[in-house]
Amino acid sequence: MNKEELVKAAAAKAGMTQADIAKALKATLEVFTETFTKGEKVALVGFGTFNVRQRKARKGVNPANRKPIQIPARKAVVFSTGKLLKNTINGIKPEKKTKKVVKKAKK
Repeated sequence: MNKEELVKAAAAKAGMTQADIAKALKATLEVFTETFTKGEKVALVGFGTFNVRQRKARKGVNPANRKPIQIPARKAVVFSTGKLLKNTINGIKPEKKTKKVVKKAKK
């Protein structure tokens, strides 16, 4: 799914215009980018967490000529799926939350 398809699908699901969804998506992505630039994470409970990690410099091989090259250190955004998303993708139905009854102690 590309950005255009995402905007169309979200607009249909939310009953909003594609222009409004596109504006909201653009603003959301700008906030994500600003947050990652600061080195902070974005956590969407149930969906997942986006984190910025520092990757170490390492040695690699140029696939075109098989010569060794040095790959510099860099930052990368990594994504960890949340429990709800992971379970939904795997067809596991969410558990119903039960209310805990707390009894007060008598004095």
